[in-house]
Amino acid sequence: MQIQWYPGHMAKARRMLLENLKLIDVVVEIVDARAPAATRNPDFDALFAGKARVVLLNKSDLADPALVTAWVESLRAQGLPAAGIVSTSSAGKKAAISLIERAAAPRVAKMREKGVNKTVRVMIAGIPNVGKSTFINRIAGANRAQVGDKPGVTKGKQWVKITPYLELMDTPGLLWPKLEDATHAKHLAFLGSIKDDVMDVERLAAELLLELLALCPQAVAARYQRLAPGMAIDEVLPAVCESRSFLLSGREPDTERAARVVLDEFRAGRIAKVTLEQPGEKAAQQDATEQTEETGNAADT
Repeated sequence: MQIQWYPGHMAKARRMLLENLKLIDVVVEIVDARAPAATRNPDFDALFAGKARVVLLNKSDLADPALVTAWVESLRAQGLPAAGIVSTSSAGKKAAISLIERAAAPRVAKMREKGVNKTVRVMIAGIPNVGKSTFINRIAGANRAQVGDKPGVTKGKQWVKITPYLELMDTPGLLWPKLEDATHAKHLAFLGSIKDDVMDVERLAAELLLELLALCPQAVAARYQRLAPGMAIDEVLPAVCESRSFLLSGREPDTERAARVVLDEFRAGRIAKVTLEQPGEKAAQQDATEQTEETGNAADT
Protein backbone atom coordinates (compact mmCIF):
# COMPACT_ATOMS: atom_id res chain seq x y z
CA MET A 1 0.00 0.00 0.00
CA GLN A 2 1.56 3.29 -1.13
CA ILE A 3 0.96 6.19 1.26
CA GLN A 4 1.93 9.86 1.04
CA TRP A 5 3.25 9.73 4.55
CA TYR A 6 5.18 12.85 5.64
CA PRO A 7 3.56 16.11 4.46
CA GLY A 8 5.62 19.29 4.52
CA HIS A 9 3.96 20.87 7.54
CA MET A 10 5.22 18.00 9.75
CA ALA A 11 8.76 19.43 9.72
CA LYS A 12 7.37 22.74 11.01
CA ALA A 13 5.37 20.92 13.70
CA ARG A 14 8.48 19.05 14.82
CA ARG A 15 10.48 22.29 15.10
CA MET A 16 7.69 23.87 17.14
CA LEU A 17 7.60 20.88 19.46
CA LEU A 18 11.38 20.98 20.03
CA GLU A 19 11.37 24.73 20.65
CA ASN A 20 8.77 24.35 23.40
CA LEU A 21 10.21 21.32 25.16
CA LYS A 22 12.28 23.46 27.50
CA LEU A 23 9.02 24.79 28.99
CA ILE A 24 7.59 21.31 29.60
CA ASP A 25 7.58 19.26 32.83
CA VAL A 26 5.55 16.24 31.65
CA VAL A 27 4.82 14.81 28.19
CA VAL A 28 1.49 13.00 27.80
CA GLU A 29 1.44 10.82 24.70
CA ILE A 30 -2.02 9.96 23.38
CA VAL A 31 -2.33 6.76 21.32
CA ASP A 32 -5.29 4.89 19.87
CA ALA A 33 -6.18 1.86 22.01
CA ARG A 34 -7.17 -0.09 18.89
CA ALA A 35 -3.61 0.07 17.52
CA PRO A 36 -1.24 1.16 20.30
CA ALA A 37 1.93 0.15 18.45
CA ALA A 38 1.06 1.75 15.11
CA THR A 39 -0.07 5.01 16.73
CA ARG A 40 3.05 5.52 18.87
CA ASN A 41 5.54 7.82 17.16
CA PRO A 42 8.90 5.97 17.45
CA ASP A 43 10.76 9.30 17.43
CA PHE A 44 9.22 10.28 20.75
CA ASP A 45 11.58 8.14 22.84
CA ALA A 46 14.53 10.20 21.61
CA LEU A 47 12.68 13.54 21.45
CA PHE A 48 11.40 13.30 25.02
CA ALA A 49 14.43 11.68 26.64
CA GLY A 50 14.84 13.08 30.15
CA LYS A 51 11.21 14.23 30.43
CA ALA A 52 8.62 12.65 32.71
CA ARG A 53 6.15 10.81 30.49
CA VAL A 54 2.65 9.32 30.56
CA VAL A 55 0.95 7.23 27.84
CA LEU A 56 -2.85 7.30 27.55
CA LEU A 57 -4.67 4.76 25.37
CA ASN A 58 -7.59 6.77 24.05
CA LYS A 59 -10.80 5.39 22.51
CA SER A 60 -10.47 2.37 24.79
CA ASP A 61 -14.27 1.97 24.64
CA LEU A 62 -13.84 0.95 20.98
CA ALA A 63 -11.10 -1.61 21.73
CA ASP A 64 -10.98 -5.11 23.21
CA PRO A 65 -11.05 -4.51 27.01
CA ALA A 66 -8.70 -7.42 27.78
CA LEU A 67 -6.13 -6.14 25.29
CA VAL A 68 -6.38 -2.58 26.64
CA THR A 69 -5.42 -3.99 30.05
CA ALA A 70 -2.59 -6.02 28.48
CA TRP A 71 -1.21 -2.94 26.68
CA VAL A 72 -1.36 -0.83 29.87
CA GLU A 73 0.55 -3.52 31.77
CA SER A 74 3.10 -3.83 28.95
CA LEU A 75 3.76 -0.07 28.90
CA ARG A 76 4.08 0.06 32.69
CA ALA A 77 6.60 -2.78 32.51
CA GLN A 78 8.64 -0.53 30.20
CA GLY A 79 8.62 2.20 32.85
CA LEU A 80 5.86 4.27 31.21
CA PRO A 81 2.85 5.14 33.41
CA ALA A 82 -0.20 4.29 31.32
CA ALA A 83 -3.99 4.07 31.42
CA GLY A 84 -6.90 3.46 29.09
CA ILE A 85 -9.15 6.49 28.63
CA VAL A 86 -12.17 7.68 26.67
CA SER A 87 -11.61 11.36 25.92
CA THR A 88 -15.30 11.91 25.16
CA SER A 89 -16.24 10.78 28.69
CA SER A 90 -15.48 12.22 32.14
CA ALA A 91 -15.01 8.73 33.59
CA GLY A 92 -11.22 8.63 33.24
CA LYS A 93 -10.55 12.31 33.94
CA LYS A 94 -9.53 11.83 37.57
CA ALA A 95 -7.22 8.90 36.76
CA ALA A 96 -5.52 10.84 33.94
CA ILE A 97 -4.89 13.90 36.13
CA SER A 98 -3.57 11.64 38.88
CA LEU A 99 -1.05 10.06 36.48
CA ILE A 100 0.09 13.51 35.35
CA GLU A 101 0.44 14.76 38.93
CA ARG A 102 2.48 11.70 39.94
CA ALA A 103 4.77 12.15 36.93
CA ALA A 104 5.29 15.82 37.84
CA ALA A 105 5.69 15.24 41.59
CA PRO A 106 9.52 15.15 41.72
CA ARG A 107 9.78 18.44 39.83
CA VAL A 108 7.07 20.05 42.01
CA ALA A 109 8.81 18.89 45.20
CA LYS A 110 12.17 20.26 44.01
CA MET A 111 10.67 23.68 43.31
CA ARG A 112 8.80 23.68 46.62
CA GLU A 113 12.13 23.25 48.42
CA LYS A 114 13.11 26.55 46.81
CA GLY A 115 9.90 28.20 48.00
CA VAL A 116 8.24 28.16 44.56
CA ASN A 117 4.70 26.92 43.90
CA LYS A 118 5.42 25.23 40.59
CA THR A 119 2.98 25.51 37.68
CA VAL A 120 3.14 22.14 35.94
CA ARG A 121 3.27 22.51 32.17
CA VAL A 122 2.20 19.43 30.23
CA MET A 123 2.66 18.78 26.51
CA ILE A 124 -0.05 16.67 24.91
CA ALA A 125 1.59 14.86 21.99
CA GLY A 126 0.67 12.18 19.49
CA ILE A 127 0.09 11.45 15.85
CA PRO A 128 -2.90 12.95 13.97
CA ASN A 129 -6.45 11.98 14.91
CA VAL A 130 -5.83 10.17 18.21
CA GLY A 131 -7.97 12.64 20.21
CA LYS A 132 -5.46 15.02 21.80
CA SER A 133 -7.67 18.13 21.61
CA THR A 134 -10.77 16.21 22.74
CA PHE A 135 -8.80 14.99 25.77
CA ILE A 136 -7.74 18.54 26.66
CA ASN A 137 -11.32 19.79 26.38
CA ARG A 138 -12.51 16.98 28.64
CA ILE A 139 -9.86 17.76 31.28
CA ALA A 140 -10.57 21.50 31.00
CA GLY A 141 -14.34 20.98 31.17
CA ALA A 142 -14.85 23.28 28.17
CA ASN A 143 -14.19 23.47 24.44
CA ARG A 144 -10.81 25.16 24.69
CA ALA A 145 -8.91 23.30 21.95
CA GLN A 146 -9.93 22.83 18.33
CA VAL A 147 -11.24 19.33 17.58
CA GLY A 148 -12.30 17.34 14.54
CA ASP A 149 -12.67 13.77 13.31
CA LYS A 150 -10.04 14.24 10.59
CA PRO A 151 -6.25 14.46 10.93
CA GLY A 152 -4.64 17.88 10.84
CA VAL A 153 -7.22 19.98 12.76
CA THR A 154 -4.70 21.44 15.23
CA LYS A 155 -2.34 23.69 13.24
CA GLY A 156 -0.23 25.24 16.03
CA LYS A 157 0.34 25.00 19.75
CA GLN A 158 -2.54 25.89 22.08
CA TRP A 159 -2.05 26.51 25.83
CA VAL A 160 -5.02 25.60 28.04
CA LYS A 161 -5.05 26.50 31.74
CA ILE A 162 -6.67 23.71 33.77
CA THR A 163 -5.96 25.00 37.31
CA PRO A 164 -3.74 27.82 38.65
CA TYR A 165 -0.92 25.26 38.78
CA LEU A 166 -1.62 23.05 35.75
CA GLU A 167 -1.41 24.04 32.09
CA LEU A 168 -1.71 21.77 29.05
CA MET A 169 -0.24 22.46 25.63
CA ASP A 170 -1.99 20.92 22.63
CA THR A 171 0.31 20.26 19.66
CA PRO A 172 -0.34 19.34 16.02
CA GLY A 173 -0.28 15.63 15.25
CA LEU A 174 3.30 14.64 14.50
CA LEU A 175 4.23 11.82 12.14
CA TRP A 176 7.72 10.45 11.60
CA PRO A 177 9.64 10.81 8.33
CA LYS A 178 9.70 7.21 7.15
CA LEU A 179 7.11 4.49 7.66
CA GLU A 180 8.73 1.10 7.15
CA ASP A 181 6.23 -1.26 8.80
CA ALA A 182 3.53 -2.16 6.24
CA THR A 183 1.17 -3.56 8.88
CA HIS A 184 1.37 -0.39 10.95
CA ALA A 185 0.76 1.65 7.80
CA LYS A 186 -2.47 -0.23 7.19
CA HIS A 187 -3.60 0.14 10.78
CA LEU A 188 -3.00 3.89 10.71
CA ALA A 189 -5.01 4.16 7.51
CA PHE A 190 -7.82 1.99 8.93
CA LEU A 191 -8.13 4.37 11.90
CA GLY A 192 -8.16 7.52 9.77
CA SER A 193 -4.80 8.84 10.99
CA ILE A 194 -3.92 9.27 7.31
CA LYS A 195 -6.32 11.30 5.19
CA ASP A 196 -8.63 9.12 3.10
CA ASP A 197 -8.23 11.39 0.09
CA VAL A 198 -4.64 10.16 -0.40
CA MET A 199 -5.73 6.51 -0.18
CA ASP A 200 -7.36 3.93 -2.42
CA VAL A 201 -10.36 3.66 -0.09
CA GLU A 202 -11.77 0.56 -1.76
CA ARG A 203 -8.52 -1.37 -1.35
CA LEU A 204 -8.20 -0.02 2.19
CA ALA A 205 -11.71 -1.10 3.22
CA ALA A 206 -11.27 -4.53 1.64
CA GLU A 207 -8.03 -5.11 3.56
CA LEU A 208 -9.71 -3.95 6.76
CA LEU A 209 -12.55 -6.43 6.27
CA LEU A 210 -10.12 -9.30 5.73
CA GLU A 211 -8.30 -8.41 8.95
CA LEU A 212 -11.55 -8.13 10.90
CA LEU A 213 -12.76 -11.46 9.50
CA ALA A 214 -9.64 -13.03 10.99
CA LEU A 215 -9.99 -11.24 14.36
CA CYS A 216 -13.76 -11.19 14.96
CA PRO A 217 -15.57 -13.14 12.23
CA GLN A 218 -18.89 -13.42 14.08
CA ALA A 219 -19.19 -9.68 14.64
CA VAL A 220 -18.36 -8.95 10.99
CA ALA A 221 -20.85 -11.54 9.72
CA ALA A 222 -23.53 -10.08 12.00
CA ARG A 223 -22.92 -6.62 10.53
CA TYR A 224 -22.59 -7.69 6.87
CA GLN A 225 -24.49 -10.95 6.43
CA ARG A 226 -22.90 -11.96 3.11
CA LEU A 227 -19.33 -11.86 4.48
CA ALA A 228 -17.54 -14.97 5.69
CA PRO A 229 -13.94 -16.01 6.52
CA GLY A 230 -11.94 -17.30 3.57
CA MET A 231 -13.26 -14.80 1.04
CA ALA A 232 -10.84 -13.30 -1.49
CA ILE A 233 -10.05 -9.60 -1.30
CA ASP A 234 -12.00 -8.82 -4.47
CA GLU A 235 -15.11 -10.54 -3.06
CA VAL A 236 -15.59 -8.68 0.21
CA LEU A 237 -16.86 -5.29 -0.97
CA PRO A 238 -19.36 -6.80 -3.45
CA ALA A 239 -20.58 -8.92 -0.54
CA VAL A 240 -21.09 -5.78 1.56
CA CYS A 241 -23.03 -4.27 -1.35
CA GLU A 242 -25.28 -7.34 -1.43
CA SER A 243 -25.78 -7.14 2.35
CA ARG A 244 -26.79 -3.46 2.23
CA SER A 245 -28.29 -3.25 -1.28
CA PHE A 246 -25.66 -0.74 -2.40
CA LEU A 247 -26.37 -1.07 -6.11
CA LEU A 248 -25.83 1.19 -9.12
CA SER A 249 -27.89 1.11 -12.32
CA GLY A 250 -27.82 -2.32 -13.89
CA ARG A 251 -27.46 -3.78 -10.37
CA GLU A 252 -23.71 -3.18 -10.37
CA PRO A 253 -22.31 -3.13 -6.82
CA ASP A 254 -21.49 0.37 -5.54
CA THR A 255 -18.16 -0.65 -4.00
CA GLU A 256 -16.99 2.92 -3.35
CA ARG A 257 -20.04 3.59 -1.19
CA ALA A 258 -19.54 0.25 0.56
CA ALA A 259 -15.88 1.09 1.26
CA ARG A 260 -16.68 4.43 2.85
CA VAL A 261 -19.48 2.93 4.94
CA VAL A 262 -17.19 0.13 6.21
CA LEU A 263 -14.46 2.61 7.19
CA ASP A 264 -16.93 4.93 8.90
CA GLU A 265 -18.59 2.08 10.81
CA PHE A 266 -15.27 0.63 11.92
CA ARG A 267 -13.95 3.99 13.14
CA ALA A 268 -17.17 4.62 15.05
CA GLY A 269 -16.92 1.21 16.75
CA ARG A 270 -20.11 -0.12 15.20
CA ILE A 271 -18.58 -3.35 13.82
CA ALA A 272 -16.86 -4.67 16.95
CA LYS A 273 -14.77 -3.70 19.95
CA VAL A 274 -11.49 -4.82 18.48
CA THR A 275 -7.77 -4.24 18.98
CA LEU A 276 -5.66 -4.78 15.89
CA GLU A 277 -2.38 -5.40 17.73
CA GLN A 278 -1.17 -7.31 20.76
CA PRO A 279 1.69 -6.24 23.06
CA GLY A 280 4.96 -7.96 22.20
CA GLU A 281 3.75 -8.78 18.68
CA LYS A 282 6.47 -6.74 16.93
CA ALA A 283 9.20 -8.07 19.23
CA ALA A 284 8.10 -11.63 18.51
CA GLN A 285 8.23 -10.93 14.76
CA GLN A 286 11.72 -9.46 15.10
CA ASP A 287 12.91 -12.46 17.13
CA ALA A 288 11.55 -14.83 14.46
CA THR A 289 13.31 -12.85 11.72
CA GLU A 290 16.60 -12.87 13.62
CA GLN A 291 16.26 -16.60 14.28
CA THR A 292 15.67 -17.24 10.57
CA GLU A 293 18.72 -15.15 9.68
CA GLU A 294 20.87 -17.00 12.22
CA THR A 295 19.70 -20.35 10.85
CA GLY A 296 20.54 -19.19 7.33
CA ASN A 297 23.99 -17.99 8.41
CA ALA A 298 24.66 -21.28 10.17
CA ALA A 299 23.72 -23.20 7.03
CA ASP A 300 26.15 -21.08 4.99
CA THR A 301 29.13 -21.92 7.23
